[in-house]
Amino acid sequence: MNRRFGRAFRHGLAAITIMALPLSGCSTGNLGGLSTFGNNKVQIAEVNDIGSYTADTALVQARSHFRNNDYGYSAAFYKRAVELSPKDPEGYVGLSASYDRLGRFDLADRVYASLYDLSGGTVQYYNNVGYSYMLRGNLTEAMRNFRKAMQLAPDNVVVANNIQILKQAAAASRA
Repeated sequence: MNRRFGRAFRHGLAAITIMALPLSGCSTGNLGGLSTFGNNKVQIAEVNDIGSYTADTALVQARSHFRNNDYGYSAAFYKRAVELSPKDPEGYVGLSASYDRLGRFDLADRVYASLYDLSGGTVQYYNNVGYSYMLRGNLTEAMRNFRKAMQLAPDNVVVANNIQILKQAAAASRA
């Protein structure tokens, strides 16, 4: 079931990633310009001068890399933003989403815990945790978190879309 779910889910994943991050949303090595986590082009393998970035400039870079599917770089820049601005939830949201996309759920869970401590159980928090569980193939936990988000914001289109995608993927995995 998880294998079928994963295939069905990945087909719709790109469409909702951009929607999930604004609510929410591992450095890569260089293999001839390719990320070690897939076929995504990266500009550089490591951010050698990351210490020179401010929180704002790191966030700009992180958002850009995330939009371009360079999750290793977005994680590095979001991590820098969190280090420099530990009270700003945006860095935690992006860092956890980046870790999720890298499959580093152990790290994502730690960041989600910090995000919860910082801002509580918001719509954004439950939506993103639900999305994380959806990536893992844990449909029950994904739906539980999406429902919590929906209770807080019944008209939220992004959460409703995530629930619909989850239901479609679950139905496809049963077929």
